[in-house]
Amino acid sequence: MSRALSSLLQANMRGQRWYVVQTRARSEETARFNLENQGFEVFLPRTLRTVLHARKRRTAFHALFPGYLFVRLDLERERWRSINGTIGVVQVVMGSNLPLPVPEGVVETILTYVDAEGVARLDRDLAQGQTVRVTLGPFTESIGPLMRLDPNERARVLLEIMGRAVEINLPRRALEAV
Repeated sequence: MSRALSSLLQANMRGQRWYVVQTRARSEETARFNLENQGFEVFLPRTLRTVLHARKRRTAFHALFPGYLFVRLDLERERWRSINGTIGVVQVVMGSNLPLPVPEGVVETILTYVDAEGVARLDRDLAQGQTVRVTLGPFTESIGPLMRLDPNERARVLLEIMGRAVEINLPRRALEAV
């Protein structure tokens, strides 16, 4: 990962910044492919999700930020307006007259969570026995110990509900360390 981080630092010194591109619904991969074919450096953070369809479980890649991806640009040197005409792209997220840069360090931090397979492991800091906070669903803001982590992106948390300790199964992405 150090080679990737040094590449990022060199790019920032050349005046390049990360910008957000809005894609068409479920067209993140199409937009990524077409932008890369035009020579743009693209970062599409992905996660793995297990989906149940027609009684079959299937694990597939999904965009971490559905409908969006990141492109690194030097606005003074690159023809960034061509991005808006790319198949799969809706538009570059704009400020007043220019694309709005992502605050420095945001994309770089996400890049440190990407594993060798290209999957963003945002839950890598979770450990069994650790106190966690629920961030999604009906138990949002509940806090309790993490009882078990499953390899299929599920976690079991012990929460106090109506005066009783109850073990709840939740997606790992719905938890954060306290």
